[in-house]
Amino acid sequence: MILVVNNHGQFTHLIHRALRDLGVENELIDNQTPLDEVQEKGSGLILSGGPDITKTGLCREYIKEVDIPILGICLGHQLIADTLGGKIGTGAAGGYAEIELEILENDVLFKGFGKDTNIWASHSDEVKKVPSNFKVLAKSEVCDVEAMWDKENDVFGIQGHPEVTHTPRGNDILMNFIDVCDL
Repeated sequence: MILVVNNHGQFTHLIHRALRDLGVENELIDNQTPLDEVQEKGSGLILSGGPDITKTGLCREYIKEVDIPILGICLGHQLIADTLGGKIGTGAAGGYAEIELEILENDVLFKGFGKDTNIWASHSDEVKKVPSNFKVLAKSEVCDVEAMWDKENDVFGIQGHPEVTHTPRGNDILMNFIDVCDL
C-alpha cells in the first residue's frame, strides 16, 4: 500500500485519487500518524505538497527513519532536501505554470521518457542544492533541481505535480515510483 501524507496542500487529494485510478491501493494519512504505523502499513510513502514547511508534522521523522521508498512532491521535495542537508530557497518564478523539464537521468522516475517532458509546477520555493548522496534527475530553465534521487535509499523528490491532469505524463511518473515500491 502507498501511504499519502497530507501536508494540507491543494492537490493532496488528487494524489490519492490518481493512485486509486491507477488501481494502486493507497491511503491518505495525517502528517501526525505515528512512525511505527507508517512503517508497518506502507510499501511506499508520498509526501504531499502544502502551504507551510513548519506544519508538516512528523514528516522529517518519516524521511529519516522509515525504510520504504519515499516520493516528495513540491513541498515534500523541499522538505526532503531541507531535512537531509540540502538547501531550499525562494524561486525566481512563482505561481503555477507548465514547465519543460530537461531529463538528466531517465532510468527510474523518468523511465521510458525521452530527453524532456512537461510538468505543472510552482517555483515560489524550490531546492537550491541537493543533499549528499542525491543526484539531480531533471532541471529546467527556471530551476536547477526539478527532481532528485537518493539511489541508496530510494528517496525521490520532484518539484512539479504529477498528480494533476495538466501534467501530460504524470501517471507515468507515479507508476515508475510504484514500480520502485514493488507493488
